[in-house]
Amino acid sequence: MKKYFLLVVLLFTLTNFWSQRNQLIAFIDMEYILENVPEYLQAQNTLDAKVAKWRKKLDDQARHIEVLKTDLANEKAILTKDLIEEKEEEITLKQQELRRLESLYFGPKGDMFLVRKQLVKPIQDQVYNAIQSIAARKKYDFVFEKSSDLIMLYSNKKYDISNLVLSTIDRTRLANKKQEERKKKTEASKLPNKDLTVKQKEIIAKKEEANSKKEDALAKKKADKEAKKKAIEEKRKALLKQREEKRKLLREKKEALRKKKEAEKKKKEDN
Repeated sequence: MKKYFLLVVLLFTLTNFWSQRNQLIAFIDMEYILENVPEYLQAQNTLDAKVAKWRKKLDDQARHIEVLKTDLANEKAILTKDLIEEKEEEITLKQQELRRLESLYFGPKGDMFLVRKQLVKPIQDQVYNAIQSIAARKKYDFVFEKSSDLIMLYSNKKYDISNLVLSTIDRTRLANKKQEERKKKTEASKLPNKDLTVKQKEIIAKKEEANSKKEDALAKKKADKEAKKKAIEEKRKALLKQREEKRKLLREKKEALRKKKEAEKKKKEDN
């Protein structure tokens, strides 16, 4: 009822204005405009990712609290009074921490508010600046937002300036880009002239060729060093293997000799 009352009041006011002179009215679809501004979509995606991360953290903590409550309910019969009070206090502290985090993330001046202000507000300001520029240029008396609380019972498409707002934003972006390019060119022009003569180019080419050869030589030297290192390692392994085989053969001979002596000794004892 309140919305309809405001609409009636607005229509009555406009009727009084029209009785004095023709009024120029336009409206915009803010949602449509923002959906077609790439910077806004990028900022919104960044914000959504942060919000999802915060909500996951809160959900994880809330589930942990529920687990603690369930464990306490199941174990209450076998716990002492002191242990019950200790676990209840732990649950209370975690609930307080959960509420603190909720306020920190989603409170009136929480992280979401600050991040939204940092990411989204500059883009919204671009839209409002474009609207003000268009309204001043075309001498609109009123510019309404289509999705606001004042319900628009009928709107003629010809009064929709949403695309005009987008065009203004694009022109502003293009103008800023060109200004930035001119600034870079101006700064570059202040630097010493870097146009090279044929002789200078030849010198640079020779230096680059020499550097290339030097790099190739270093690469070859490194490869040779690695190959030599690998060969030494393989030779070392072969020597170790050879020594191990000799040790094994020696142990086998010693064992055979020991068994032979034991056999001879046993033979003598038997005789």
